[in-house]
Amino acid sequence: MIGDVALVVLLGAAVAGCVYLAAAAWLVTDFARRPRAPRPSGAAVTILKPLHGQEPDLYDNLASFCRQDYPGPVQIVFGVADPNDPAVAAVERLRTEFPGHDLALVADRTVAGSNPKVANLINMSGQVRNAIVVIADSDIRVRPDYLAGVVGELERSANGAVTCLYHGVETDSLWSSLSRLQIDGHFLPGVVTGLRLGLAQPCFGSTIAMRASTLAAFGGFAAVADTLADDYEIGAALRRRGETVALPPFAVGHTCGETSFRQLWRHEVRWASTIRIIDPAGYAGWIVSNPLPFALLALAAGGGAPAAAVTVAALLCRAAVLFAVSRSFASPRPPYWLVPLRDLLSFAVFVAGFAARNVDWQGRRYRLTPKGEISSEGRSRTP
Repeated sequence: MIGDVALVVLLGAAVAGCVYLAAAAWLVTDFARRPRAPRPSGAAVTILKPLHGQEPDLYDNLASFCRQDYPGPVQIVFGVADPNDPAVAAVERLRTEFPGHDLALVADRTVAGSNPKVANLINMSGQVRNAIVVIADSDIRVRPDYLAGVVGELERSANGAVTCLYHGVETDSLWSSLSRLQIDGHFLPGVVTGLRLGLAQPCFGSTIAMRASTLAAFGGFAAVADTLADDYEIGAALRRRGETVALPPFAVGHTCGETSFRQLWRHEVRWASTIRIIDPAGYAGWIVSNPLPFALLALAAGGGAPAAAVTVAALLCRAAVLFAVSRSFASPRPPYWLVPLRDLLSFAVFVAGFAARNVDWQGRRYRLTPKGEISSEGRSRTP
């Protein structure tokens, strides 16, 4: 009897996960069909790009921000902590190939707080000249209409900030492909579903656009200098002031630069740990998005034809989500053949996220506090 009960529970969890995935596929399609904001007025914009190291496709990612069809002045400020950082070469190449663009480079070793990215932003902020500030991570790639869409959404929202969903962009490794599937098949549809249910309050490092006066009003970058999820905390600071964080109906590309299993695992466990600290209940709820492991356990426990059918359904539903993301955001065809491995790995990362108390980031190990703050353990790590 106990075995029968366990089998029913496993099959029920798998079926619930399939229902969730089917709903997520529809919601992604519906989200991308929303009308875009009108073309912006052309207000002057400063884009801040914190850099660290020679990442895969770094030049192409940065160059995409120089190819914007935007009606107003655009200043781009790049920042590194070390003047000898390999990323500087990409910036110098941009200066050569885009001579008419307003491109600045800040190289400053000053460290304020525990978060190295935020310390970089603090050092860069003195170069901001314009009324609208857009922060975007170095691994983000955008289309020519990106800046017009973001600023148009900010002007339509009237206050607060704008952030962007992101889909994965593969490089040339298996681990990059698996990382892309995590973003497209798990993360992005989860955010869209959470938005529709009123459970998600996203603010992503892929893009945070706001007025310079808004940034100053909540204390600037110094207010999040010791937090791991600096992007989320910026959104939370705005919401505490009664302001909104809007999402336009498009997604930017996130280059998945992982080249080894260890790199992929550390990156995803850090992401999982961050979500767990930000929203413990919501993180626990992610279990419903993993039907395949439960279906396979039911099959191994003697579930027979029903378990086999649910296993196939779990794979098809995940493929449907990936297809919806690819079609909605015009990204290349995903590697569907990796779906079974990706789903099992995602479940392992989900479980590990409950236990992780330390994270690896930019070659160093950090301790996590229950409040989401980080402190360096002082030990360098191999990436």
